[in-house]
Amino acid sequence: MTDITAPIRETTLARAREVRVRQLGLVEYEPTWRAMQALTARRDAGTYDEIWILQHPPVYTLGVAGKAEHLPRIDNGIPVIRIDRGGQITYHGPGQLVAYLLLDMRRLGLSVRPLVRRMEQAVIDLLAEHGVSGERRADAPGVYVGAAKIAALGLRIRNGCCYHGIALNVDMDLAPFHAINPCGYPGLAVTQMRDLGIADGVELVGTRLTQHLIRALR
Repeated sequence: MTDITAPIRETTLARAREVRVRQLGLVEYEPTWRAMQALTARRDAGTYDEIWILQHPPVYTLGVAGKAEHLPRIDNGIPVIRIDRGGQITYHGPGQLVAYLLLDMRRLGLSVRPLVRRMEQAVIDLLAEHGVSGERRADAPGVYVGAAKIAALGLRIRNGCCYHGIALNVDMDLAPFHAINPCGYPGLAVTQMRDLGIADGVELVGTRLTQHLIRALR
């Protein structure tokens, strides 16, 4: 696993947009979350925006609105962490691409709803490259293919800055989703890129999604 404190590795595209991209690999959830909080707390006008691209070991995360009825119905050994993003419960695991956006929203001139739409559009554009039609829903943030959710979104806003971000299912074990009400919706189907005929691995998907996100934030 990659140390969350490792030096930043920037891409040429990211430098051109003044966004720093961290490629973190497989990292534990809680120290990553705490590092996001710490960066946000120490921000000033000169702090770069960052996108962190990574995967997590198996973990459920429960947002600030999380309800007990959405928790795992079985003891499958996967930890549950109550965190500070919006929304209900979701699952993270290897094979899922996570993109955390640590942004000064005031500097970008963005409020929450337009930012969420841009994040969703980045995923929709990525899927469209492979001939897959992704959709958003007005009542449930995220990206869907048909009736199944392929990407979940969650943010925390603090002093005009945000952290948390997008979790995109690429090539993972979806079974842990069946133990919960994903994003608080009983019976919500989930899908992933592999099951839609997209063979790209997590690393390549991460590169392409980062490019779409940076374009969306311009």
